[in-house]
Amino acid sequence: MCEDLHLSDLRRLESPRLSQSVHREECTQCFDNQDGPEGIEVCLNCFNGGCTGERHHMRTHLQKSGHRFTLNVKRRPKPSNKRAEDEEPPAKISKLAISEEREEDKYEHHTVVKCWTCDAEKGREIPEAFQDAKIKTLADETMRSLSSARQSEVKAWEEEFEACEHTLMLQHTSVGAIPASGLAHCVNCELTSNLWLCLTCGSLGCGREQYGVVGGGNGHGLKHFEETGHPVSVKLGTITPEGGADIYCYKCNDAKLDPDLAQHLSVFGINVKTAQKTEKSMTEMQIEHNLKYDFSLTSDDGRALEPLFGGGLTGLSNLGNSCYMASVLQTIFSLPAFKARYFSPSATTEHAAQCPESLPADCVECQMRKVADGLLSGRYSHPAHGVNTASNDPVFQEGLRPTGFKALIGKGHEEFSTMKQQDSEEFLGHLVTVLRRDAHKFKDRSTDDATSIFTYGMEQRLQCGICKKVSYRTDAMDVLSVPVPAVETGKDADGKTLYTPIPLVACLDAVLTPEALEYGCPSCGTGVNALKQSKFASFPEVLVVHAKKFQLVNWVPTKLDIPLILPDADELVFDAQHLGLGLQPDEVELPSNVAAPSAPQFDAAAMDQLQGMGFPVIRCQKALLATGNSNAEAAMEWLFAHMEDPDIDDPIIPQAGAAGGGAPEPTADQIAMLSDMGFTPAQARKALRETSGNAERAVEWLFNHPDDNGADDAPAPSAAAAAPAAVAGTKDVPVKYKLKAFISHKGPSVHSGHYVAHIRAADAWVLFNDEKVVKADEESVKDLKKLAYLYVFEKA
Repeated sequence: MCEDLHLSDLRRLESPRLSQSVHREECTQCFDNQDGPEGIEVCLNCFNGGCTGERHHMRTHLQKSGHRFTLNVKRRPKPSNKRAEDEEPPAKISKLAISEEREEDKYEHHTVVKCWTCDAEKGREIPEAFQDAKIKTLADETMRSLSSARQSEVKAWEEEFEACEHTLMLQHTSVGAIPASGLAHCVNCELTSNLWLCLTCGSLGCGREQYGVVGGGNGHGLKHFEETGHPVSVKLGTITPEGGADIYCYKCNDAKLDPDLAQHLSVFGINVKTAQKTEKSMTEMQIEHNLKYDFSLTSDDGRALEPLFGGGLTGLSNLGNSCYMASVLQTIFSLPAFKARYFSPSATTEHAAQCPESLPADCVECQMRKVADGLLSGRYSHPAHGVNTASNDPVFQEGLRPTGFKALIGKGHEEFSTMKQQDSEEFLGHLVTVLRRDAHKFKDRSTDDATSIFTYGMEQRLQCGICKKVSYRTDAMDVLSVPVPAVETGKDADGKTLYTPIPLVACLDAVLTPEALEYGCPSCGTGVNALKQSKFASFPEVLVVHAKKFQLVNWVPTKLDIPLILPDADELVFDAQHLGLGLQPDEVELPSNVAAPSAPQFDAAAMDQLQGMGFPVIRCQKALLATGNSNAEAAMEWLFAHMEDPDIDDPIIPQAGAAGGGAPEPTADQIAMLSDMGFTPAQARKALRETSGNAERAVEWLFNHPDDNGADDAPAPSAAAAAPAAVAGTKDVPVKYKLKAFISHKGPSVHSGHYVAHIRAADAWVLFNDEKVVKADEESVKDLKKLAYLYVFEKA
């Protein structure tokens, strides 16, 4: 029996707050969950979840925190009294704002309150007879609260549309009821679906084509905006009696909220109270669209591919458009550096006991180690429970649900915190940044940074065409993005465009080929022709190649299936001709103390976004310069308004003092954020100025300039004394790389469709398709390899 003194302490504990995460589904340090034989122990002080198996993470938590009361939670499926054919199918998620599922309808929960002071090994159960109303209420409210996984899922799915100045300040240029004939089809064509009503003048135009989605359009609604400037439209078939509808602002280029929609529609004689929703919303179409894409799990001769199980062969369940994350995680944890860094039982136990964060769910290190253990240990790699293994159909895994990892890594990010489909290459970059920030925040981890395997130097050489003087700059990079030229060769029987196959080596050579540009030479003092060339300053341990296969169609960035031909044996070789050697004895360096020795620096993320939409580089640069050099949406708006400018494609000639790109003075919040990571305010201020106020690039700048104290008035070092920051990688040539993995994508855009990863294990390829892990078909691998989006090469 637990002592009365202990029960008195238990009664003082408070029930979880509405916004508080309750980790009752699984352990926060491994994937043991409430469905296991031991269940999960939920700390009744802080509501951390811990296992009591071999690793006993709950004991670690109790020893570290001093908390001593838990609620043991075990979940078991309820027996079904219905025949399978009589059951109704579960409701399909059809919108991003979803309600909590009724877990009690499908499962039975068994709970026990425990005191760990009385039994430090297993916890002593407190019988119900000794629990008063306060203790029972604490246990009941812990179970009734939204679980941490469900809480983060609901938060991510809830897509809150906001009003903009254009919906709030909407002005009508014409009024009066629109006859039924005027609402029957587009004013410029005969389409009768996907119709958008201009809320300024009442013109009805069809929407932009939704690739792969039934009910596309010819873009006449967009054309109307370009001709009139009327910004806001509503999709007719989505109007509901409650006043809901798809609202789109062309000036903001985003979905918005019109709080006065009923009033605005009444001007044209439309009564929302009698409206009926007849078409899917854009959100519903997007989700349905993404669910259609999948990769074949059969070989060329029709045989089902063999499911695989074991260490390093654990699948990840799709959390809802999370395949981009799964493909990246499977790939990086197949690399020796990440295995060595995060998959070490002794180091994981040591970190758990000393973790500086109060909760493992808030610790990047804990969550990376949790994912590594889940994927690599093999403990969770087994056939799904409750599946008929006697049938001839292949039995796959249930897959791990990395909900906590996704919530933490995406926290605060406007894209990765949502449940929308994202770009796998962008997620890899974001994850690398998060890991480096964490390593810098905790200095003891910075010497063991697994992400350094991706880092290499890219040398930029610029030579004036008049004085022949040169300047050199070396940038630290993690991914090599290569342009892939689109040469159409016709169409197949289904009308799909075919493209000429391009050797990957040719794409790599294009990045390293010299290019001419106009340049404001600081030595000549005039605009001249200059020659710019990129070469490797060093080579990484792991080379990630990003194939850029996009073009803009109807203002929508569309992915092109351009085949890439890999070299023999999937090997890349770089030699002395690919390596930059810096300033040579017979070269004269351009003066470094003259303002703007090179072209302005542009916000990298905004440039990638604009180029991904198909805009030429020069136009992207001009738009960013004109709009503050950081906001892709504002730049795109500027581009729409200046498409016909006669000088839109003229080269940019930098002006003296323009090197910073007109960056605004950093805000106190930006400086405080970087200071919290261990940098001085002076370093933070200078990094933000150098990167046009972009916080993520500022962190990278600080990593690449560790000796810069942030002093703006310090005299510029002489060329002889200046020592460039060391860049990771090797300068030894020749260097050979072997293809280790590739990430493929099906769908018209990186923001829709489906991602999978193929990873080489010994001499065979393994396909990781969310929770499905199978031995890949060799012939299929050959085809998919050509259409991959990311290639990961290991140094041989």
